[in-house]
Amino acid sequence: MKLNDKTVIYIPDGTEEKKALARTTHLAIAAHQDDIEFMAFAPIAECFGRKDKWFCGVVTTDGAGSPRNGIYANYTDEDMKKIRIEEQKKAAVLGEYGAQILLGYSSAEVKDKNNTDAVNDYIEILKASKPKFVYIHNLADKHETHVATAIKAIKALRALPSENQPEKVYGCEVWRNLDWLNDDEKVYLDCSAYPNLGRALSSVFDSQISGGKRYDLAAEGRRLANATFSESHSCDTYTGLNYAMDLTPLIKDKSLSVEDYVCEYIERFKLNVKNLIGKLK
Repeated sequence: MKLNDKTVIYIPDGTEEKKALARTTHLAIAAHQDDIEFMAFAPIAECFGRKDKWFCGVVTTDGAGSPRNGIYANYTDEDMKKIRIEEQKKAAVLGEYGAQILLGYSSAEVKDKNNTDAVNDYIEILKASKPKFVYIHNLADKHETHVATAIKAIKALRALPSENQPEKVYGCEVWRNLDWLNDDEKVYLDCSAYPNLGRALSSVFDSQISGGKRYDLAAEGRRLANATFSESHSCDTYTGLNYAMDLTPLIKDKSLSVEDYVCEYIERFKLNVKNLIGKLK
């Protein structure tokens, strides 16, 4: 692969790079270190301990702008970049990822709609890995870097020949959950397996947790809340659940407008609420 010069490629089990990527079945493209573990734990767990399924994680930014407190309060941006690379590597070992790629872009580079470098890197990675399933940020996320990452990932996926495109592309929740989606449009990502692994993966990112953000508790709490509140008239089916929106149509049909596609979800939700109130008032 011809990736940008700042790229770090880490293969936990030491398999040669080309082979490690070629075995990928599930791939997540995220903005920051720890996003993968929060939004794509379901595929991580699905691949864990398997030899016929392999997870590959792609982190786009360098983590320099993260908040910091406690022992990290006086760390420079360069210090944080190094810390967050090491944390992501630890997560890859714990989760038995087939490969972990860190592209090292700044948030400003990712949010620059005229900068196509990350798009080109994604294309290289997708061609080398040919995953069946791809997990990216959802387009209704409130974090600008997350949305920019998702848009660039969609551009890369659309650039692939149809025979090389994944079977499914899912937009996952991080900075804004997706419980507002109409039930028949929610994609359920089952996070019930290996709760100890999920907790361990979230806890790896100490620079964020000790630095003032309890992402570990929040991610686990969201999964539990989703599992419990997903169904009002039956006992719980899941012990942990993440929601996603199906973005596959955007990849298969390049004529679809990205913004219109996600706004139609919102309009359908609005109509659902309006109809229910009208029925019962």
